[in-house]
Amino acid sequence: MKISRIRHQGRVYAARVEGGTAHPVLAEDERFMADAVRDLIADGTALDVLSADVPGVPLADVEVLSPLAAPQKIVCIGLNYADHIRETGLETPKVPLAFVKTAHCLTGPTADVRVPRGASEQLDWEAELAVVIGRTARDVSAERAMDHVFGYTVANDVSARDAQFSDGQWFRGKNFDDFCPLGPYLVSADEIPDPQALAISATVNGTTVQDSSTKEMIFGVAETVAYLSRYMTLHPGDVIATGTPHGVGMGRTPQLWLRDGDVVEVEVENVGRLRNTVRLTG
Repeated sequence: MKISRIRHQGRVYAARVEGGTAHPVLAEDERFMADAVRDLIADGTALDVLSADVPGVPLADVEVLSPLAAPQKIVCIGLNYADHIRETGLETPKVPLAFVKTAHCLTGPTADVRVPRGASEQLDWEAELAVVIGRTARDVSAERAMDHVFGYTVANDVSARDAQFSDGQWFRGKNFDDFCPLGPYLVSADEIPDPQALAISATVNGTTVQDSSTKEMIFGVAETVAYLSRYMTLHPGDVIATGTPHGVGMGRTPQLWLRDGDVVEVEVENVGRLRNTVRLTG
């Protein structure tokens, strides 16, 4: 099942998406304060509720939003693709290298990435497969980890490299407003039998800059979920961005940075595509 949040006629709904049609099943303001999709996952009714037979609305008539509005955690994994390690020349991590983005970074699959003018001269993109947790996971084994995955979506881990590396830690450089486009859909795990066999790519202004496969991951989805769950409880609706392949702007010769008006498209096979425009503001 493909699930998203949509805005239609001024209201936000949790919706099932089929082809070019959205089926708005539940208005967020009817039962939930912030995030209907997350809360339906948490109470275990997401697939049942969103399967309801309700009239469809053409996707062309709605705004597709990030499928999640307020996950408790967005955990990101750095340096997790072998081809990305090769381009950076950095040492391969012995365990998953984790950092966080907060929910204020989230933006929709076609929304502008708005950056204050002068805040960064080194804006970069990172195409990522994102995992969404479906069942509470605490100290689970890699063999059981996939039982706790609800599904998958697409993320762009937008980064301000000058802030990231000048601070001595990554928080500011990864956490500007709008630095986590997510979506367009949350695809249930039953539709993705092998998350380690998906094409992943990015383009900037129509030119391919990343073209790889999730088989290049150093730590796969199951291993990553198990590792994180040893140290923190993973809750339904939590997002894990699993790292990016080679081709980021920082790793190119010469380096390539995003500018005002640049259009970044990120795609993961059978999961979806983001299309976001960089807008300098102020």
